[in-house]
Amino acid sequence: MTARAPELLIMVCGAADRGDDRAALAAIAQVLPALPSDLASRIAVHRCPQLDVTDLINVSDGEACLVIDTVVGVEPGSIVTLSLQELSQRTDGMTPRSSHALTIGDALCIAEVVRGSLPSGAFVGIGGRWFGYSERFSRPVTAGLPALTAAIRQAIEDLLPARAST
Repeated sequence: MTARAPELLIMVCGAADRGDDRAALAAIAQVLPALPSDLASRIAVHRCPQLDVTDLINVSDGEACLVIDTVVGVEPGSIVTLSLQELSQRTDGMTPRSSHALTIGDALCIAEVVRGSLPSGAFVGIGGRWFGYSERFSRPVTAGLPALTAAIRQAIEDLLPARAST
């Protein structure tokens, strides 16, 4: 018997030893255990300390993608939720912290060209303030973690609509 392919790939970005950069890790650690089994069984989680264009290219056809990261260029502690299409078109200086090799816009553009289209999906992030080596969050991120957790849960529910009863 083979396992069914996941319907949602969650990409959890950030460095575990860099202050606010690890917010996505902390939030997903709260979200996943609380998910009902019917949702959890439809998800694959990929840890990507640095979001790379190949991560986006490798999203399977028919699979949605949720990218979770800390962002700069917004108020620390604030939550950002965008479709991948909206994220690819941003020009206001807001950028995911874990896009180092290319800008997120460039990575999404390359993925779109190689794949023929962007994967369906969303981005959820929290504004960060402190990225030095530390296991502590800044105060705004600490205060914003419950909202980040709720936004991730909502994005999962939006990307994995309820199945019809059989």
